[in-house]
Amino acid sequence: MNPTAQHVLQVRDLRVRFPGLLTVRDVSFSLAPGDLLGLIGPNGAGKTTLLRAIAGLQPMTRGHVSILGQKLSTDAMRWIGFTPDVPAVYDNLTVRNFLMFIAKGYDLSTGEANERIDFWLEKVWLKEKASQKIKALSRGMKQRIGIARTLLPNPALVLLDEPAAGLDPAGRVQFRQLLMDLRAQGKTLIVSSHILSDMSEYCSHIGIMDHGALRHFGTVAELVAGQDNSRCRYCLVIARPMTGLAEMLAEIPLITNIAMDRDRMVFEYPAQIEAAAELLADLIRKNIPVASFAPLASNLEEAYLRIGIGQVD
Repeated sequence: MNPTAQHVLQVRDLRVRFPGLLTVRDVSFSLAPGDLLGLIGPNGAGKTTLLRAIAGLQPMTRGHVSILGQKLSTDAMRWIGFTPDVPAVYDNLTVRNFLMFIAKGYDLSTGEANERIDFWLEKVWLKEKASQKIKALSRGMKQRIGIARTLLPNPALVLLDEPAAGLDPAGRVQFRQLLMDLRAQGKTLIVSSHILSDMSEYCSHIGIMDHGALRHFGTVAELVAGQDNSRCRYCLVIARPMTGLAEMLAEIPLITNIAMDRDRMVFEYPAQIEAAAELLADLIRKNIPVASFAPLASNLEEAYLRIGIGQVD
């Protein structure tokens, strides 16, 4: 392995085909040390298959994957850590015994294994659960065990498929901090998730998949800046229920993509401040009980919705 390689991961023209179905369509990208790619897209987009192919768990139909400059092989796979959305654990083992079993599979000495186990149990907030059997733990805790198991052999590339799915709000905050710590250590990560609001905080790059293809790849800033600056999404909140409001807005020229949730409406309209002022005045003239009216800040969720691929997971 070449630990000084410019790219930890290089993927070129990766394709995975099942009988009658092309699941991953010629995907290419590279990631350097400290990069964290957030992988998003609708169900069936090919995210999990792509992660499994990079991890060496799913045969490629064609393409090339290299880790630290070396072609994907049994030796190179030792530098990859992969956590599926439902981590495989042995329910009848204690947390520590399970992690020790994994450590021995990587030929770690007992002393080194115990040191690493203590370190990662602290990092994933399970130190007090070390002596408990896994079957007695919640789904969120099992998710954390899976992450600790992945990080135990000190991989250069970490692949996490829906790692925050079972975490409570406090756990998600801690998980974001863990990911940022791993980036600071120079780890390269790919995280598949549908929690877009979190991803903008810890990702360096975003990849959007649709029908097996990587339709967009770039930094978070590039994706957000790529929006159409001539139009903006606005949020209108009304003070009391009003029938026919959606139809009334639809009749106003230049308003598009209306979405309504009780007393809250979101729609697109020209971004110029003068246009927004005229629209607000028009809404008041129509006796619409406006409680608040404001543009929505450009963020990852807004960028994804504008691309129009579909609902995230």
